[in-house]
Amino acid sequence: MLLLVGLGNPGPRYAGHRHNVGFMAVDEIVRRRVFSPWRARFNGEVAEGHLGGERVIVLKPMTFMNESSKAVGEAVRFLKVPLDRLVVFHDELDIAPGRVRMKKGGGAGGHNGLRDIDAHVGKDYRRVRIGIGHPGHKDLVLHWVLRDFDRDERDPKDGWVPKVLGALADEAALLVEGGAKADEKYMSRVAHLAPPPDLPARLDIKGVQDSKE
Repeated sequence: MLLLVGLGNPGPRYAGHRHNVGFMAVDEIVRRRVFSPWRARFNGEVAEGHLGGERVIVLKPMTFMNESSKAVGEAVRFLKVPLDRLVVFHDELDIAPGRVRMKKGGGAGGHNGLRDIDAHVGKDYRRVRIGIGHPGHKDLVLHWVLRDFDRDERDPKDGWVPKVLGALADEAALLVEGGAKADEKYMSRVAHLAPPPDLPARLDIKGVQDSKE
């Protein structure tokens, strides 16, 4: 079994925010693949289906971001999912918009959803880090992550957001394989299908803490 988790804040107020791109990613996987309708479970919403012949459960925690472990921990314990079969999709300030990176384990990098999961579930899960860039100063971070993507970023034809979300969904079966080589292939395939846009360097500044939401 594979457990895919998208991180975000629940409710329509937050739906289009940069901080909710993890929700958007798993929504697109469920939309493009054959999955059940969403239903309430594990302090969140789940959809069930198959990728690459393996059973997959997709989870969106319906807690706020900094309590993501309530849903993730309950699902991991009940389903007895090893941490290397847990894949978390989340926004990443330290990566330029439109770029996607994967890693297993590591620190939370100031992301409170990851910090909460790390503290209560463990760190050795796989992370799909979706770059949203950095506004350039730590005082601007809260406003940056808790606002909608710009219109050009989400344009259905030319925006990087729908292109990246579509690529993440189209290649999602590669996540079933697991291991560094398969995850590297996933990143490469996503980059091939959705080449990152050219954006100002100010959106790729590293080392600043995320918001408290």
